[in-house]
Amino acid sequence: MKLLIVCASLDLTQPFSATPAWWQLLKALYEVGVDVIATPYQGPAIESLWWRAEPNPAQWQGDAFKTARDVYRRFAGEKPPVQLDENPSPDVGAIRESPLQNQESSSDRLVRQFAQTTVAPLWHRHLDRILTQQPDIDAVIFLTTPLNHLNGVPEALQAKHHKPVIYYDGDVPASLPNMSGFASGFRIYQGANPAEYTAFISNSQGGEQYLKALGARETHTIFYGVDTDVFSPVDVPAQDIDVMFYGHGREYRAQWIDDMIAQPSQKMPDARFAVRGTKLGDLGRTELLPYLSFSKLREYACRSKINLCITRRAHASVYGSSSSRPFELSSMGACIVANPYEGLDLWFEPEKEIIVVHSQEEALDRYRYLLSHDAERHKMGEAARQRVLNEHTMRHRARQLADIVRHYL
Repeated sequence: MKLLIVCASLDLTQPFSATPAWWQLLKALYEVGVDVIATPYQGPAIESLWWRAEPNPAQWQGDAFKTARDVYRRFAGEKPPVQLDENPSPDVGAIRESPLQNQESSSDRLVRQFAQTTVAPLWHRHLDRILTQQPDIDAVIFLTTPLNHLNGVPEALQAKHHKPVIYYDGDVPASLPNMSGFASGFRIYQGANPAEYTAFISNSQGGEQYLKALGARETHTIFYGVDTDVFSPVDVPAQDIDVMFYGHGREYRAQWIDDMIAQPSQKMPDARFAVRGTKLGDLGRTELLPYLSFSKLREYACRSKINLCITRRAHASVYGSSSSRPFELSSMGACIVANPYEGLDLWFEPEKEIIVVHSQEEALDRYRYLLSHDAERHKMGEAARQRVLNEHTMRHRARQLADIVRHYL
């Protein structure tokens, strides 16, 4: 099988949180025998041992317009909408009644209009050229790109080349128009036409109904997974951190950050709490660890007796909306304590492979117990890693993606 994949970005230095996961997925596709051609929507084309890169046909236009948008936002005093914990989950009925609810700022609308008139034709010619030159390509996959920037492109490619064109959204439900999205992101569904894609894939089982309400013809779910060679346990001199969390931003999880980190750090003065992240707010007496490299993050996790998985409410409240962190921590053999997460038991068995707490008081109780029972922590971490090896590697996900594509050939 040969796939042409349009990635949001291949540049790990850019602030797109899913890019490391997509690197792992593309590598896994290679490992299961899929020939991958990757072309980035944002930033430069980056070659690797696992895929062949095609250039970004609109790199300078996209970079220039992004700069102009950011300048406009600054001078206009415009702030993108940010959803915090108190906002409700998406409502499928509301999406059906007003499927592309207008939450666009004026700058987002300008970006979309510019992209549809200027960038989309460049991408159409680019992808058409690749498909013409390489007729053995089986399918095209758009991987978390702004689909409302490329209206008409999927339909035109299918009409000429008679190949499935699939959209893969790895940010459901946060990406949905009824959600405000993240401050750094695009609003990708406003003004889009999901029906022009052969099918949609997302990270969320519960999100399939919302995608169908937006017009998607067929929907599939592929949960996040992990490259177990990359996220593997590392030997450390000692577990000198008691409770650790790594992640960025309070969006969608402010209350749980307070209940699982800030307040417990004050109430357990003998325990060492630490975080690696930014924009997390007041964390009490929690220590901020410096970012040095990915390998240092892995070391921090392995040095920690308890690792926290605090999932944003958008994902935690819609059933089966997977995110990378539970799989990454489990793959490293971590003892994990998590906030409530609808569908978490699809991937890990509570009490055996992961602990879920429902209040600050319960978090304090479980921390104290786990910190005084080393064997229990190690047993849980070993069980979680074994579950990942059995069911949740990126090779598992790559095979599932290949099977979905074969269905449409």
